[in-house]
Amino acid sequence: MYNRRGQTIFHGGRISEVFEKAYNSIKSTIEDEKEDYILNVNENDYVGHIESKHRIIPPQIHFDQVSADSYEADIPAESFPGDFHVYQGKSYKKEVIQYFIAVSGNISLLKYGPASTYYFGGGGDFEVKGDSILVEFINFRNNPEELKQKFQSEVNGIHSNYNGLIADIENFNNSLKGQIRSIFDERKNKILSKKSLLSSLGVPLRKKENVAATFAVPKPELREKIVVKPVVYEKGFKPEPTLDEATYRKILKLINDVGKNFERMPSVYKDKGEEDLRDHILMTLDPNFELGSASGETFNKSGKTDIQLRYDSAVIFIAECKFWSGEKNYLATIDQLLAYLTWRDTKASVVIFARQKDISAVLAKVDESTVKHSNYLQFVGKSDENWFNYRFHLNGDRGREVMLAVQLFHLPV
Repeated sequence: MYNRRGQTIFHGGRISEVFEKAYNSIKSTIEDEKEDYILNVNENDYVGHIESKHRIIPPQIHFDQVSADSYEADIPAESFPGDFHVYQGKSYKKEVIQYFIAVSGNISLLKYGPASTYYFGGGGDFEVKGDSILVEFINFRNNPEELKQKFQSEVNGIHSNYNGLIADIENFNNSLKGQIRSIFDERKNKILSKKSLLSSLGVPLRKKENVAATFAVPKPELREKIVVKPVVYEKGFKPEPTLDEATYRKILKLINDVGKNFERMPSVYKDKGEEDLRDHILMTLDPNFELGSASGETFNKSGKTDIQLRYDSAVIFIAECKFWSGEKNYLATIDQLLAYLTWRDTKASVVIFARQKDISAVLAKVDESTVKHSNYLQFVGKSDENWFNYRFHLNGDRGREVMLAVQLFHLPV
């Protein structure tokens, strides 16, 4: 090799230094946010915003894109092989062959070696030059095959460190969202603890004793885009009742079991209307749960087809029961349901009864239509073939999320 004029790849420290700086920056950013902002912001939007700022674009070495060039230089006698007749202290004109390999992405990261397994014999004699990495050889013997072998040897030496570097960056990117959420939750919990509000955020529900459950309730199982920083319009923060995730899943599981029972006995339920089917679900839910510390009704019906769980006059769960009658009415049902909900982290369900013979077509239409709703945020996953889980936001406020389950049951005519 000849004339290392700049920073050679993999010799500028370990990539873990970059990761550490990123984590420190993330922590500093979150710590600097105002308390009201942390307590009111949509957590998923905020985490996505921070992730988009710190996600690392890996450098790419395009080994298949190689070019060459040459120039003449004065080479000191001390650099010549021993079988050349040269005089110490003098310089001689020789051709220097340059090999360029195209690179892209975050090229500056090529100066770092992998975090854990660095191979000292693993290349690194290439220098970053513009949008390429460059290595040079002095053409002493005018032997093309010898020059090719030297170049290929250098290329082969890069791979171990390069592969390790890319793997480290991918691991960082894959774990980034979880790390940010952990830092965010730590800050939020400290604020809540200081304000003595943590205990008031949940609404514990417990199973009533000595009630024969109609159905068994198993323990529930639990490329780069720019995301603008979420804006919080509401000032101040106050504790609000919220239905805990485990109880929400138990409620949905009971609804799902009741709906599956409808499907198993179609002749019994084929002539039932929305309110009749709703009442069967209601009769199963109400005996199985009671509020932990509140007085008043637990599950009750409000309106034509609603099933509501209330806590101190606040609606913290609602199920809307409808027969399937196409995309337009389905999206209108979501509109109707969202209009009821005014509290943080409210949980909800749309229960759909399908009379159509082709239930697969209805399931596909629900999957296709839901994302079109203006309040749609994210598809979370499926708990069953007929059970979709989504994240929505309340009207006009992305900071207030609704967990929305859509459950379909086949009751053909």
